[in-house]
Amino acid sequence: MATFTLIPGAGGRAWYWHRLVPELRARGHDTIAVDLPAGDDSAGLRAYADTVVEAIAGRTNVILVAQSMGGFTAPLVCERVPVGLMVLLNAMVPIPGETGGDWWGNTGQAQAMADLAAREGHGPFDAGEGFFHDVPPEVTAEAFAQGEPPQSSTPFAEPWPLHTWPDTPTVFLQGRDDRFFPLDFQRRIVRERLGIPVDEMPGGHLVALSRPKELAERLEKYRVERTSL
Repeated sequence: MATFTLIPGAGGRAWYWHRLVPELRARGHDTIAVDLPAGDDSAGLRAYADTVVEAIAGRTNVILVAQSMGGFTAPLVCERVPVGLMVLLNAMVPIPGETGGDWWGNTGQAQAMADLAAREGHGPFDAGEGFFHDVPPEVTAEAFAQGEPPQSSTPFAEPWPLHTWPDTPTVFLQGRDDRFFPLDFQRRIVRERLGIPVDEMPGGHLVALSRPKELAERLEKYRVERTSL
């Protein structure tokens, strides 16, 4: 049995994982979806990592799954607790000293997103079409009924504090239909910054909401093939 620890992206809501959690538990795994202190202006990246470490609470056989902005937090956790595998899911990949605010311009994300929109004929990016285009309507309605989650600018202003990425075994999984972080963009960034390949699966930026069963199957495959857990 593994302990899947799930780190959300911007907004920090554990709710993002609510369709994936039962899929992983049905496969016999302990599963923790973490709520981050995203609305707290006093909380930076280390506070986010503290929250994840506290949620793990000494459990073993940890597989860490980090969505989007969670890519800034997950490596900090790996420096503090034993992690058998880190799965970066549609994630941001920082380099030492880079702030979350600078990441966008440094990587060319806006141009990559605009180029994809031009190729595929999408209009200007908006949350509905950009993030939820492949999420079931009832799940999208539930998300919008909750309102936009607050996200403090504090963690985006801090330089990423590690001097290098941890030596934790790491895989990168990307939704091939992501309109926010396009697949070709992620392949380039991950190759340049981590030197590992990008695996892909169907789905957009929010694959835990749109394709929870397929995502659980992929995570289980990683567990079997990449760990001894």
